[in-house]
Parts: sequence; structure tokens; C-alpha cells
Amino acid sequence: MREENELTDWFREYHNDIYNFLIYYTGGMDVEDLVQETFVKAVRNIHKFKGEASPRTWLISIARNVAIDESRRRRKEETKRNRLLHLSGSAEGADSPEDIVGLSETKAELYVAIRTLKQSYYDVLMFRGINELSVQETAQALNWSVNKVNLSYHRALKALEKKMGGRKI
Repeated sequence: MREENELTDWFREYHNDIYNFLIYYTGGMDVEDLVQETFVKAVRNIHKFKGEASPRTWLISIARNVAIDESRRRRKEETKRNRLLHLSGSAEGADSPEDIVGLSETKAELYVAIRTLKQSYYDVLMFRGINELSVQETAQALNWSVNKVNLSYHRALKALEKKMGGRKI
């Protein structure tokens, strides 16, 4: 019962953080189901929460895994759909992330550049740069050392700057 009350409190306190994280992480606005799935997984796994990380960090790491799982599922569906479209001879363009999120041109360019980075750089930029987690929280969420977070974040910023044509980020 205590765990249920604790999770209810966490939902009230952190659901907006999880929602915002998932919007940035997935590049889409329709993340309510992912937020719900995050808290369902938290309920199922509350016994695994040891208190070594903050509840927010623990929930964000669950949200990240939920988003990755969803991305894999969608990629599989997209591959199936593309095969069917290819067989039927028709193709339909999908909305770009810019269309979905309605970003300004510069933000859209930045978003596209971030999405083309390797996964570890993308992850560290999402946690540190977009969601403003501390180095320690990021390390806990990604299960990395603090040194790896710092080094990866620095390298990710350099890679992003290079992709943006040398413009400072």
C-alpha cells in the first residue's frame, strides 16, 4: 500500500517531467500512452527501486526504455508497411518531425541534426541538454560513469556543432 501511495505522489510530481522528456526524446507530441506505459512499468517494478537514484531519474530511465521499445516497434511496422507499399506500387510521404512538432526552422534544423547523431550522443544530449538532468542523474539514468557522461556530452556537442556547419550551439 505504501508503494502505491508513493507512486501516486511520484505521478503527481513527475508526470510533466516524463511527458516533456518523451516529447523531446521521441520528437512527437503524442506521448500520453508512453507516459502511461512508463508509470505502469514503474508500478510493476517498484520493488526494484532501491533509492540509489532519485525517483525522477528512475522514472526517466524507464521512460527512455519505453521510448526505445516503441521506436523499435514502429520501425518494424514501418518496414512492413514499406514492403506492402512497395509491392502495391504506391508510396506515401510521412510527416517530418518538423511538421509534427511545429518547430521553427532553426529548431527544426537542430532537431534533425541531433537525431542524426549516434545513439549515445543523442541520449546524453536529451538528458543533459534538453531535460537538464545533472551529470550524476544522467549517469544513473544511462548506467554510465560520471566521466563517461561528461566526455560523451562534450563530444556530442562538438559533433552537433560540426553538423550545424560550425555554428555554436
